[in-house]
Amino acid sequence: MSDSAALDGIEVEETMLVRVQREDFSLDEEINRVRNRSRRIGGIATFLGTARDWSEGRDVSHMVFDYYEGMAQKTLREIRTRALRDFDVLEALILHRYGEIAIGDNIVLVVVGAVHRADAFKACRWCIDELKQITPIWKCEHTPDGDVWVEQHP
Repeated sequence: MSDSAALDGIEVEETMLVRVQREDFSLDEEINRVRNRSRRIGGIATFLGTARDWSEGRDVSHMVFDYYEGMAQKTLREIRTRALRDFDVLEALILHRYGEIAIGDNIVLVVVGAVHRADAFKACRWCIDELKQITPIWKCEHTPDGDVWVEQHP
């Protein structure tokens, strides 16, 4: 295998570690994607965000997510890079869905692998908190009273 082919393989794998996609995802596949990056991983922490049917005192029938193409992916890559740099972790995966999301469906996933669980938990929480604060992804909840664009990021 040539050096450029090896580098292409690394770039493809790293692209799979940070994604914005319409399709649902498999928790098992995504966790294994992180687990397979290093045999030193002893703890994996995950955060899975799902669509709920109630928000701010209103029924929600479904949600629609929109995002700033290119900028959202760049921001998620930066979050991953900072997590790998600033926390004692070996790998991080961040993905977010866009488009129409039914109640109960997956929305966002963060998977962090570290030698020890405490480091994985700390980095995982930081990643989702940072994602909610700075990533240009917007949520519109569809309610009986009309559409509501969500501005809060609890």
